Amino acid sequence: MTSLPPQAADTRDALDVTALRHPDSIKWTLYGPDVIPLWVADMDYPVAPAILEALQERLTRGLGYHQLRGDPDLLTLLRAHLATQGLDGLQDDGIALLPGVVPGLYAAVHALTTPGEPVVTMTPIYHPFHLAITDLGRRVAGVPLREGEDGYEVNWAALDAASRGSRLLMLCHPHNPTGRVWTAGELEKLRDLAIARDLFVVSDELHADLRFTGEAFEAFAADPRVRSRTITLTGPCKAYNTAGLGIGAMVGHNAALVKRVRSAAGGLMGHEGALSVTMWRAALQGAGPWLQDTVAYLQGNRDFLMAYLREHAPWIRAYTPEATYLAWLDLREHPRAGTIQQFLLDEARIAVHDGPVFAPDAHKTQYQGFIRVNFATSRAILTEALERMTAALDKAR
Repeated sequence: MTSLPPQAADTRDALDVTALRHPDSIKWTLYGPDVIPLWVADMDYPVAPAILEALQERLTRGLGYHQLRGDPDLLTLLRAHLATQGLDGLQDDGIALLPGVVPGLYAAVHALTTPGEPVVTMTPIYHPFHLAITDLGRRVAGVPLREGEDGYEVNWAALDAASRGSRLLMLCHPHNPTGRVWTAGELEKLRDLAIARDLFVVSDELHADLRFTGEAFEAFAADPRVRSRTITLTGPCKAYNTAGLGIGAMVGHNAALVKRVRSAAGGLMGHEGALSVTMWRAALQGAGPWLQDTVAYLQGNRDFLMAYLREHAPWIRAYTPEATYLAWLDLREHPRAGTIQQFLLDEARIAVHDGPVFAPDAHKTQYQGFIRVNFATSRAILTEALERMTAALDKAR
């Protein structure tokens, strides 16, 4: 039986499935009551006490319009946090709050490209990337990542070729769904490419605080050479498990570029909510220990998942995620790979994200047989899900 050193007692070990399956949770109610959901990207863990306390206190005051021009306290905290990632020297007019990160992706495509143009990104990719491109009438210049000895790598020649004739590179850092954290060397080459091909870059860094590398995070725009051409998107919802309180930020050292992108969406985007501002402020002020403990627990789950697959399903190809709580698994060797998501739902009663979701139409068949698995749950729930999965897969081989 796969095992790892025991962890200290943790509330994350004692999750109650009945409590998780409340009617407000799409994750736990979309499928049948006997299905373990490992699909949508939110965690099963309780929210940090510092955030809950701040929200409860906020409800004792009015819920009229909040500081819609930018909450001063939040902006101060956010600037300090981003400075630790290399984004030092940000001014207030270089930060625009958003109702979420995804609207920022759409705004960047709308503002920086025109219909019919190619927009470069690397596949597989978090699906709002390619949807933002195609929904707005642009073309996806998708460059598939290639498999290296230790994980997925950038196909530099293909990326350079795809960048010719494009004006925008959409980067996911850390990468969803593969869990890669781009190294300093890779970031340097990406920056060189952006400069050589005169590209704008929108870098989604939503998962930056969920790293297992033990090294400080380096934002794409940490290098002053690319600051004038880069929009960074960030937010608290993944790190602090608050997706139901939508908020994000569009950040850049080129205030005119930030204004251009934010203004392109106008009133179509809406604004962040008052409680979302309170939540993010509280997260940055007092939820650091909670986040540190959560990342440690996630790393334990990640290691358990990888060890379990090596022991019980060594034919599944998987690289250890360096960040996020998502694992990208290659099940193409299985006889049921052509319908693997539905097979696992029907036969194992687990819900996972299907690989083709993470690619535009031209690339979907390339990722048939892959699945994305969310391991941000208790060790007991994860163990049961893996046991169900491998039993069903073995039976059908």
